[in-house]
Amino acid sequence: MEKEKVILGIETSCDETSAAVLRGSTLLSNIISSQIEIHRRFGGVVPEIASRNHLTAILPVIDEAIMAAGIRRSDIDAIAVTYGAGLVGALLVGLSAAKALSYALGVPLYAVNHIEAHIAANYISSPELKPPFLAVVASGGHTGVVKVEGYNKFTLLGTTSDDAIGEAFDKVARAIGLPYPGGPEIDKRAKLGKPIIEFVSRRNKKSYALSYSGLKTAVIGYLHNAKQRGEETVTEDVCASFQKTAVDMLVDTAALAVKKTGIKTVVLAGGVAANSYLRERISGFKAMGCDVHFPPMSLCTDNAAMVCARARDMIREGLPPAALNLNAVSYLKIETGEGL
Repeated sequence: MEKEKVILGIETSCDETSAAVLRGSTLLSNIISSQIEIHRRFGGVVPEIASRNHLTAILPVIDEAIMAAGIRRSDIDAIAVTYGAGLVGALLVGLSAAKALSYALGVPLYAVNHIEAHIAANYISSPELKPPFLAVVASGGHTGVVKVEGYNKFTLLGTTSDDAIGEAFDKVARAIGLPYPGGPEIDKRAKLGKPIIEFVSRRNKKSYALSYSGLKTAVIGYLHNAKQRGEETVTEDVCASFQKTAVDMLVDTAALAVKKTGIKTVVLAGGVAANSYLRERISGFKAMGCDVHFPPMSLCTDNAAMVCARARDMIREGLPPAALNLNAVSYLKIETGEGL
C-alpha cells in the first residue's frame, strides 16, 4: 500500500497568513494568523500593510503548523501554495516561502488555484463527497457557480460581471457605518431586522450571469436619499433587506444550475459560505432532492488546509508539480464553460 503523502500547505492570498499539514485524509494542523484587527482601523484590507504583516508572520506560522502536526520538516513529501487569485504582494510572500522550502527539502511544489482550494475544503469536512457536484462560490473576490466534474476538472458556469458578493457586503457595511469585515456584521444585524425594503436586483433569470454593483449602489442611494430628507433609517432592516436580495440572487442562480445540469449535489465554498442566511437557503435545496454540504466556519475563510486538500487531489491524479520560477497571478480564474 502506497504511503500517504504529507503535504505542507501555505496560504497568503489576502489578510490571513496560514499554514497547514495534511496526511492523506487526516488534517494534522491548520494555523491561521489573521490581520482583521490591523485592517479594521482602515475599513478594509490595505495591500501593502497586508504584505508586510505576511512577511512577519509567515515563518512562525509555518513552524507552528509543523510543530502542531507532530512532524519534522524531513517528513514533508510536498509543498502546496496558493499562487492566485489574490493580492499580488501577499501572494508573493507565500510563494517565496514555499519555493524556498521546496528547494531546501528537495520535495515537489504544487501551485494551487485559490478558488479551487475553497471548493476542496468540502473534501476535508465531508470525506464522502465525490464529483460530480455544483459548487456555489461566495467570497470577497469571487462569486459564481462552478460545475465540478472530477477532482481536477472545474467549469465555471456563471459569475458576477462586477462586484463579488463579499465585496458588496463590505461596501454596503461601510456605507451603513459598520466595522470591517462587513459580512459578519450585516449577518448579525439582519437577524434583528425585517427585509421590508425593496432593493431591485438585476439578474437574467434564464442565465447564470450575476451583478452586484447595481444592488450596492441601490443601498447607498437609499441611505443618501433618507439622509437628504432627514429620515431615520433602521440599520437592521437595511441589513436584512440587502442580505436577502444579495443571497437570493446567488441561490436562484444555483437553483437554475441544478435544473439545467441535473446534478443533485451542491456545496458551498468561500468566506461568505459562513453567512447564516446563505446556509439556510442552500439547505432548502434538500427539498429538491439535493445532497448539500457546507464546510465548517473554520474552513470557510482563507486557510491552508484547503490548499493541502486541493494539492492532494492534484498529486493523486498525477498532475505535474510547478517549477521553482512560479509567479503570482492576481486575477487567476476558473475556465468558463457553456451557460454564460
